[in-house]
Amino acid sequence: MLPLLFENREDAGWQLAKKLTQFKDDPDAVVLALPRGGVPVAFEIAEELHLPLDVFIVRKLGVPHYPELAMGAIASGGDKYLDENLIWQLELSSESVRKVIESETRELQRREALYRGEKPPRNLSGATVILVDDGLATGASMIAAIRAVRARNPRKVIVAVPVAAASSKRKILPLVDGFFEVGAPENFRAVGQWYAEFGQTTDEEVHALLQHHERDPAWKQPSTSFAASDKAPSRSNR
Repeated sequence: MLPLLFENREDAGWQLAKKLTQFKDDPDAVVLALPRGGVPVAFEIAEELHLPLDVFIVRKLGVPHYPELAMGAIASGGDKYLDENLIWQLELSSESVRKVIESETRELQRREALYRGEKPPRNLSGATVILVDDGLATGASMIAAIRAVRARNPRKVIVAVPVAAASSKRKILPLVDGFFEVGAPENFRAVGQWYAEFGQTTDEEVHALLQHHERDPAWKQPSTSFAASDKAPSRSNR
């Protein structure tokens, strides 16, 4: 079996959109992207399924001196998830954890202001919320997002990612009303291993995609059925 591979986040989003056709034109559904990498993926989904797009800011809490290792995450609205077992195993002090939380809270607030401006958070009460990221490694950020979204009384919470570690999928399944992925391999090392191109998404790209989707009237109109294809159509043909 060939390894799962996406050309880039745009391709990953287009492939994932084919798994989510049941939500197409759903008046109660909204796509929430976890910035930054989740935004290009979510943009494709929102465009293809004719759904509104917004961001839901989540910041991973990296272990001091090993920032790629997540000991938890914080999300918009102040919700927090901590991996208490990992914190105990690494003998991290409460002071060191607090400093990481404070630093990431400042970055979360910066991104809220940059991406949203004066626009208030979307009302999620009664909505079907589709949370999107470019992949799940530990799942810490997504768990924080799920908990924060649940506090806003949605009708359903759906997680959609191009690729997820099988262990993370098993951890998240009991927390949501639906989980969609293109692949969930056991031999998972990092999200980037499943992409041919996996450069960092910039703040400017996030802002541009959100603005483009907001200005584009196409997603607000009734859409035709999703036409399956081996390749996503080019942006110029959409």
